[in-house]
Amino acid sequence: MTLVIVSVFILLILAVPIGAAFALSAFLGAKMNGLPLDTFASLPYQTINSFLLLSIPFFILTGQIMNQGKLIGRLIEIAEMFLFWLKGMLGYVTILASAFIGAITGSSVATVAAISSIIGNRMVDKGYKRGYVAALMGSCGLLGVLIPPSIPLIVYGAAVGASISDLFLATLLPGILMVFAFSIVHFLLLKRVLNHPEGEQGSGETPVFKQSKRIAFVLSIPVLLMPVIVLGGIYGGIFTPTEAAAVACVYGLVLALAGKTMKMRELSGVFYKAALTSISILCIIAFTSVFNNFMILEQVPQMLTGAIQNITDNKIMFLIIVNLILFLVGMFMETNAAVLLMAPLLYPAAMQFGMDPIHFGIMLVTNIELGLITPPMAANLFVAAKTNNSSLVEMMPYVACFFAAAVIILGMITFMPGLSLWFK
Repeated sequence: MTLVIVSVFILLILAVPIGAAFALSAFLGAKMNGLPLDTFASLPYQTINSFLLLSIPFFILTGQIMNQGKLIGRLIEIAEMFLFWLKGMLGYVTILASAFIGAITGSSVATVAAISSIIGNRMVDKGYKRGYVAALMGSCGLLGVLIPPSIPLIVYGAAVGASISDLFLATLLPGILMVFAFSIVHFLLLKRVLNHPEGEQGSGETPVFKQSKRIAFVLSIPVLLMPVIVLGGIYGGIFTPTEAAAVACVYGLVLALAGKTMKMRELSGVFYKAALTSISILCIIAFTSVFNNFMILEQVPQMLTGAIQNITDNKIMFLIIVNLILFLVGMFMETNAAVLLMAPLLYPAAMQFGMDPIHFGIMLVTNIELGLITPPMAANLFVAAKTNNSSLVEMMPYVACFFAAAVIILGMITFMPGLSLWFK
């Protein structure tokens, strides 16, 4: 098993595609242990031949439609209209808009790319330091996962058989707490990162301003209803998560075409981009299943459970050990691949220690998501740096502040199960 695990990391370092790296390592392990390779032949197809996983391409397509159709821009406009009186307004707008976009796309990296392209340069023009702007955008991408719907939570639910609807409900309160935590960090850093505070002062509640605010709000109502329709439909028992994702696609498409913010000829590009992203995620899920199946055949989860229980029988120590393991894995692996790898491995041990599957899922996904702002992988930071013309050196002092806030929220999620299980 040591050789198999090492081979995974070597292949990833050599830039072998993630799914292929896991599948090849599984084949190596199977050959060494005398397992017939045809045991794994149909696994990739069986894994992704799932009605539940169909929600992933639909949510990704929804995000592409919202972005290409400039519907996300409307959300940002209405946030600016109502937060104009706040000093450092654009930072709070970024945080809230990231939460809204997360409630539409379910993707962290997609949230960073969308927000950066719309509001990043405006923040720099208003006097914000470029490194801080990129750090804020990258960190706020975490809200794309914590605010439901969440693609990694769908992946976790499919991997261990947990209820997706319950997972979405469970992450609402932690997501709101993360919004407040990031807002506090922005407030505390404001004097250091905003060179010309007067550049963001509002124009006051003049009659013209009031009228423009009312117009902007009316135009934004259909877009604001998107999360209500998706989440309300799921929690109200009207839609399954997959059906809700399909409804969101159609609703977003109607808004974009009816509002003439997107033309019919642009649809092919939107579908193409969504297909590429969906294929990459589903390929990871498909081929990681080969690796997971190999570990199950070799009883690795049982061995890991026994090893942890030999170290400690204290639940607090177990939670600390698991969080450290998850954090290290998140630093070096793509998010969905890390969830697929660690969920089946650690789930049996978590159940032995009496954890709720929903609580464990929120803790696991939140922890692994921290890897998106933690080098060397840090996909959010690389996207934010590129779209905001910044460097990691400029960003890291500010990223550290947001990371500290996220760790505090992670600690609360870990040791206060009621935050995740508030609806039970």
